Amino acid sequence: MIDHPDRRALHDEIHARPRQAIAAPHRVSHIALLRPPPAGSGNGAGADAGNRPEPLAALCASHGLPVPAPGDTHFLADFGTFRLKRERHGEFDGYTVDAPGCDAGHPFGRKALDELPAGWLASLPGERIAAVHLALLPKGDASEPRVAGADALAQAFGGNELCGATIGDGAARVYTDFRMHDDGFVRMLLLAVAMGDERSGREVQRLVEIEVYRMMAMLAFPLARRTAVELDAAERSLGALVGRLEGAPASEEPELLQEITRLAATVERLSATVGFRFGAARAYHAIVRQRGEDLRFGRLTSLQTPIAFLERRFDPAMAFCESVGRRIDAAAERIARASALLRTRVDIERERHNQALLSAMNRRAELQLKLQQTVEGLSVAAITYYAVGIVHYLLVAVHAGGIDVDVDVATGVAVIPVALVVAIGVRRIRESVGRRLRETPPDPRYD
Repeated sequence: MIDHPDRRALHDEIHARPRQAIAAPHRVSHIALLRPPPAGSGNGAGADAGNRPEPLAALCASHGLPVPAPGDTHFLADFGTFRLKRERHGEFDGYTVDAPGCDAGHPFGRKALDELPAGWLASLPGERIAAVHLALLPKGDASEPRVAGADALAQAFGGNELCGATIGDGAARVYTDFRMHDDGFVRMLLLAVAMGDERSGREVQRLVEIEVYRMMAMLAFPLARRTAVELDAAERSLGALVGRLEGAPASEEPELLQEITRLAATVERLSATVGFRFGAARAYHAIVRQRGEDLRFGRLTSLQTPIAFLERRFDPAMAFCESVGRRIDAAAERIARASALLRTRVDIERERHNQALLSAMNRRAELQLKLQQTVEGLSVAAITYYAVGIVHYLLVAVHAGGIDVDVDVATGVAVIPVALVVAIGVRRIRESVGRRLRETPPDPRYD
């Protein structure tokens, strides 16, 4: 039995990104960096990054830890005071730093990123697209009054309006404002009610992924707005062109064909530009919704749940992207119908022109036939004249040889048979040529 060459990699894919157990109290920081262009792509920054040592490998080597392999999609290193995890995705790299301990009175006072060496974050390649600070606290008698009160929560989130919910059927509570604070990070506070360390790790990962994939999906939104402006102009031009098709004279057909070709190229360019980004946004949006379902949010009094907040603010943005994608498809279909209509009109005009041309050719053929018949009669007369002249010379020679022949009478009598013979001969020649033309097979190049 022979295994498929990719069987091991395909089987291990479901284990490629294991979640780590997290015990409260704990601090977690996550950043997602859009991967820079590869070296040699024409981008100077990407080329420079290719010449620098890999920051994570350098950090691990400086602490005497194993370095990640070049093809690793998931790497975890324990530095003692903190753990660092890197996950490589299709478009971005995610770095998660977690460290034990968290001040219940100031849950975001000291972050997990503070455990990293100074300047190390700045050495990471790529552009930051998402960043989250998450504080995990045990929900007990000692900490709950200090973090669960309205004033304390407002202070932890800078006084912003909060979203909050229970998760995991009441196993924990989560609070967030979905706002970017001065350090560029979104804050989340998780109060564990009845969660073990393994489950806490899963729930933390899901909360972080909601923010990361939400931001990755939102990359399509500015592109959709720019595309909608171009699409508006293309749709107006298409409407004007379709209106002209109804009554435009045949002389304007080349101009109409050029305009519809330009519109088709414009819509095709828009489709190629947004195709990947919109497809990725749909996939990221689906992941956000799935993570929300996995967390099983429950309502807290007077607070909007995070998933309800996203449905009101995030889902409309994704719906706009979808609408732009549908408009592009609809514009392409309308252009195809308009192009087919214009081609039909051109074909009808061409057929009318061809019919007029064939009619003119028929008239010319009739004239040629009449001319041929006239020429044929003249040819018979001319050949008869020369043939009778030859007969006359023969009769003169016979009379000079001593035979009593009336040359003039014999010449006159010879006119009629000579004319009949010439006429029959010309007709047979014409019939032979026509028969040969009919029997010749047609040239397949002109079928």
